[in-house]
Amino acid sequence: MGRRLATAVHVQHPTSREWIVLEPGDEPDDDLAAEITNPDAWEDDEPSSGPEEPEPDEPKEDEPKLFGFTAPPEPEAETTPEAEPTVPAPRRRRKATDADE
Repeated sequence: MGRRLATAVHVQHPTSREWIVLEPGDEPDDDLAAEITNPDAWEDDEPSSGPEEPEPDEPKEDEPKLFGFTAPPEPEAETTPEAEPTVPAPRRRRKATDADE
């Protein structure tokens, strides 16, 4: 029994050089299977017999889910940081006018 595809793939036939679309669930011949180099295109060989462990990326049931963030937020500092001193804007030179003469 050959391996099954998990996703649709586009493969160029090794002898005729035609492009072939293989659908999920197809079991291609050995010559076509050799052309499929992406390991994610194949279904898992052995089905999982036990309960699945959550992936490291997934939060556990008791952890809060973070939406759109890859790391948990840092705790806020207990004291507020001191404000940095602001530098005053440089003074502008006055233009000489006819009245100054």
